[in-house]
Amino acid sequence: MEVNAYPPSAGPLAIYKEEDFFNTIDYAFKGYSELDKAIGSYSYVTENNTMTDMILCLYQYKKGIIFGFNESYIFDSDIVETCLNFSKNVKLGAKEYIALNDIPINFSALVKAELKFSVKTVNFKAAGRISAPNCYRFDIIILFDNLDHDGQMLLQLDAVPTRLMCKGDVEYTKDNEIESLLRSILNYLAIAICIVSFILCSRAVWRAQQLRTITETFFVQQFSQPLTYDDKMKFVNFWYIMIIVNDVLIIIGSAIKEQIEREEFTSDQWNVCSLFLGIGNMLVWFGVLRYLGFFKTYNVVILTLQKAAPQVTRFLLCALLIYAGFTFSGWLILGPYHLKFRSLSTTSECLFSLINGDDMFATFSIMSNKSELLWWFSRLYLYSFISLYIYIILSLFISVIMDAYETIKQYYNEGFPKSRLESFIGKTAIDVSSGIFRSSSSDSLGNIVKDLCCCCKSVQKSYSTISKFEPADSVRPNIPV
Repeated sequence: MEVNAYPPSAGPLAIYKEEDFFNTIDYAFKGYSELDKAIGSYSYVTENNTMTDMILCLYQYKKGIIFGFNESYIFDSDIVETCLNFSKNVKLGAKEYIALNDIPINFSALVKAELKFSVKTVNFKAAGRISAPNCYRFDIIILFDNLDHDGQMLLQLDAVPTRLMCKGDVEYTKDNEIESLLRSILNYLAIAICIVSFILCSRAVWRAQQLRTITETFFVQQFSQPLTYDDKMKFVNFWYIMIIVNDVLIIIGSAIKEQIEREEFTSDQWNVCSLFLGIGNMLVWFGVLRYLGFFKTYNVVILTLQKAAPQVTRFLLCALLIYAGFTFSGWLILGPYHLKFRSLSTTSECLFSLINGDDMFATFSIMSNKSELLWWFSRLYLYSFISLYIYIILSLFISVIMDAYETIKQYYNEGFPKSRLESFIGKTAIDVSSGIFRSSSSDSLGNIVKDLCCCCKSVQKSYSTISKFEPADSVRPNIPV
């Protein structure tokens, strides 16, 4: 349902009075001093579970006095940091305790304040026969942000987790050793398979480049014609390159996962681990498309994407320049008057959602009407952007892909055009079973392992026989220029 108020009525937590500032500090100190009453199993960071001091740090301009009645001020932009410890013996409120320590707070000069403390906890949520409980220390910072000095002091709580070594139940650890061993075997097996795949694919890519060099030399010597760029790219297997990248990501992700499970990291690295494993897994599924290419129906789709890729890239570059113009223009002009154009990122997200037809009415309706000129500009701006991208640019984008699709269909009916290299391969009468393309290595295990090395000289030797081949005049094909 389209709504006028977008996003829904919710905003950042903020305070507006000096009294609220001190009450917030008192509320946080009371909660910290009464951890034993919390539902969660929180403890203090000391070994004997005694309360440590809560630290309040104030960041104020060195001088910041405003005389609003006569439009004058005293200002020094240097920021002074002042910190104060709140111990468990403090019985006074925050306002009285700060005044007792002769720390003046001038809210006109206050830039920000930070309230810092730390707690420990043990997480039983993931406990089971596979996953053991985890121990953490949370370094908590409550930020009072008054940087804008607009009468609204924003509140933000940030808890930075640090993983600790647990001193848990010994019997549970022994029961969990088998499951932990199986997980480690799975991690090492994935790493080993990816290493083998990485070596084989790297070897194939390297040998293909060796073959390209020899083939190019052969064409220059025999036909006085170098290979074209398209012919050179036929020696580059992008599927193998994607598999190499995928293997590297999974190896790194699996190694991080194993270290996390062995609790060798003092900080939580699950975000980095999930990033490597997630992207690697995505590339694995992309690689499945390679096998679908053996079927004609699916191969048409893959060839269409391959054929349309250069045109789509050039088209998107032009569309991106137009999009950037609308983005910067909307941010600079409509930013102070429209919620969705407050920042450059939200402006880009708003325009992208408009391309997909989302929240059009809300985008029009929440524009402030304080300036009639900007109100009419916003209508012209939004109408022109929506019309240009939905009715023109998207239609042209679809036509580019459809043109490539029709071209591929025509190739299937009339035959694919052949390059110089393909014409040479198709017209050269060479018996492939004659042994000219066969490697000279034997079938012994040592030679097989030796042949796996992509830098082995036998690779160059086996390919070098191609360059020595002298085609007869009756066999020499007519290579198109």
